[in-house]
Amino acid sequence: MTMRDVVIRDIQGFDVLTVNHVGPYMQIGKAFDALMGWLGARGLLSGEMRMVGIYYDDPTAVAEGELRSKAGVWLPRAVDVDLSGDALVGLTSIKGGRYAVLRHKGPYADMAAAYQWLYGEWLVNSEHEAADQPVFEEYLNNPKETARAGLLTEICLPVVLGWE
Repeated sequence: MTMRDVVIRDIQGFDVLTVNHVGPYMQIGKAFDALMGWLGARGLLSGEMRMVGIYYDDPTAVAEGELRSKAGVWLPRAVDVDLSGDALVGLTSIKGGRYAVLRHKGPYADMAAAYQWLYGEWLVNSEHEAADQPVFEEYLNNPKETARAGLLTEICLPVVLGWE
């Protein structure tokens, strides 16, 4: 397996506007499309947005049709959006703390191998354990404007030291 660099980073907590997705993780794009449509209709699209995906389940332990995730966006400025009664978009908090961050370059379809390495090699050989909170991915460029081979994604695994 290819050696990869993992950086331990303290990440401050932040809130993201999200759309829920249930089903295969590779189909989360539908939720992102719905989120982009919602933001566009409200004039909230901007180049400074940070796109994130939040993943709650282990795809090796949960049936593909039952995998839970959220497509999310962090907006660069505070916006006053009334989400009460909105069936599509919600607000999700990403907890701050220590994260093991692995940068993946290439197609999203190839990320399963990065996750297998992160959990199966790096984590078991590190002094860290996975924290009890979901992994999130930050998408550093736009798949509609970037060739698949050039896509950059940071996989952010929440961790604690094994003795904590």
